[in-house]
Amino acid sequence: MAGRIPPEFIDELLARTDIVELIGSRIQLRKAGKDYQARCPFHEERTPSFTVSPDKQFYHCFGCGAHGSAIGFLMEHDHLAFREAVEELAQRVALEVPASGQPVSVGPDHAPLYRLLEQAAGLYRRQLREHAQASRAVSYLKDRGLSGEIAARYGLGFAPPGGDFLLSRLGVNQDQRGQLLRCGLVAEQDGRHFDRFRDRIVFPIRDRRGRVIGFGGRVLGDGKPKYLNSPETPLFHKGRELYGLFEAQQAEPKLASLLVVEGYLDVIALAQFGITNAVATLGTATSSEHLQQLLRRVQQLVFCFDGDTAGRAAAWKALETALPLATGQQSLRFLFLPDGEDPDSLVRREGAEGFGELVKGAQPLSEFLFDHLSAQEDMTSLDGRAKFSHRAKTLLDRLPPGVYRDLLFKRLADLAGLPTHSSAGPTRARRPRLQPGRPLRLSLIAQAIALLLNYPELAAEATQVDEDWRRSQSPGVDILAQLLENLTVYSSMNKATLLERWRDHPHFAYLQRLSVDPFLRDMDAESAAAEFTGALRRLSAEVRKEERRRPFNQRSTSDWSPEVRDQVRREAEAARVRRDSSE
Repeated sequence: MAGRIPPEFIDELLARTDIVELIGSRIQLRKAGKDYQARCPFHEERTPSFTVSPDKQFYHCFGCGAHGSAIGFLMEHDHLAFREAVEELAQRVALEVPASGQPVSVGPDHAPLYRLLEQAAGLYRRQLREHAQASRAVSYLKDRGLSGEIAARYGLGFAPPGGDFLLSRLGVNQDQRGQLLRCGLVAEQDGRHFDRFRDRIVFPIRDRRGRVIGFGGRVLGDGKPKYLNSPETPLFHKGRELYGLFEAQQAEPKLASLLVVEGYLDVIALAQFGITNAVATLGTATSSEHLQQLLRRVQQLVFCFDGDTAGRAAAWKALETALPLATGQQSLRFLFLPDGEDPDSLVRREGAEGFGELVKGAQPLSEFLFDHLSAQEDMTSLDGRAKFSHRAKTLLDRLPPGVYRDLLFKRLADLAGLPTHSSAGPTRARRPRLQPGRPLRLSLIAQAIALLLNYPELAAEATQVDEDWRRSQSPGVDILAQLLENLTVYSSMNKATLLERWRDHPHFAYLQRLSVDPFLRDMDAESAAAEFTGALRRLSAEVRKEERRRPFNQRSTSDWSPEVRDQVRREAEAARVRRDSSE
């Protein structure tokens, strides 16, 4: 794992990045005063509510609440991890991401391996066009109904027979052979190196950024195994990657649904017919990590399996893996194909429209779960219903708390003939309902933080106010103090760079919400300065008042110090004078 990226580099990266240019390269922006507007890319809307501020280098949607810096936009829109988003921005502005001065653990530089895999992919593609024995591969692909265009889109290639095609071109010396071995392109036996992929159609496997990280190979002829994947390498982990995901995102950036199939050629054959939202696992069952990746991207997942015993067993395993992630907010469905059919053969027979109708009729997760369990028990007997209920409850307990879980427990009660309350488990405390249109008033600390995030130049105003507020015991005082310290050292920070300094902090999400709170709406720089200094003065006044009252909160007057007794006497005398003068 690479070390932490120095915050100073993030500052420089965001300073060089034009967020308007970045977001404008992905969605259509139009000028609206000093800002830019668009229809939000994160939810459906007719009236533009998505705003990009070039001054703050920040985006915000008043409809769904999405907001953040250029890094946050790439993470949300392009589904990148933090480091990937930083690397993407760095590439755009010709910066090299440095290692931290004090890295947690500095890993090896994998750039040479990425380059090597890309070179190999290029060589394999060229062999499909030029090699004397590639005609068998071309004939096979044509027989499967694939065009040259679709083969090029997925980068298909040909690995010639023999064991030294790549070795002779990319493994000239010992260091190069070692790299070929590390990225799984060659294998070793008894000290001898040889190409892993031989006499096979080659399918490059790309990561979410389009980089080749491994290969799959389909044998030509009767050799074994029929399909061969790259082994686990520093770049390739089959339990994490999905074939065709990059291509699906390229074909349709705003994916609404994804179809999970079982093989490379299923993905490509569907794409040949215009169904470009299919992905495949890589010779392994669907993992929790696969599902988390997919559910971050789409609202609907359809698992496509053969209708035979093996296919239904694989589907049941996928259901069990999905249960802890099933909230009901996203649709999880299961499509079982007719006997003897796979997506490739079925789409060729039914066409895209017919296949699409089958997908629309896929079983919801809840239906598949109850149908599968009830088919294994005699639901006409008490014993059968009891077994069914026990098995179902064990599975439903794995669902996350929420309405969907409650509804499935109610369905279980209906099917088993049980009272609803006996299955749903302990009731959860209901959250208090907020009055619509009446947002909660921010505390003074929260107001000061929100103002400072939006107007970092206000840090200079803090020096004009006494600092008694720093002794406050209120939550958030330490954050306010740290923000001011950051701005003292880095006075040129804008909203985006200031917030990014807090990305690893537990309260990052709260700070982001504060930065777009309705309290700030329609506030200009002058009124923001008055509000900020006013909040600090009131905080300081509260601190002084609390410190004056603290000695009087002791149990007995006999515990009072002489100083406190003197203070009480003076305040009582002052009160008497005020009373007499008013009379």
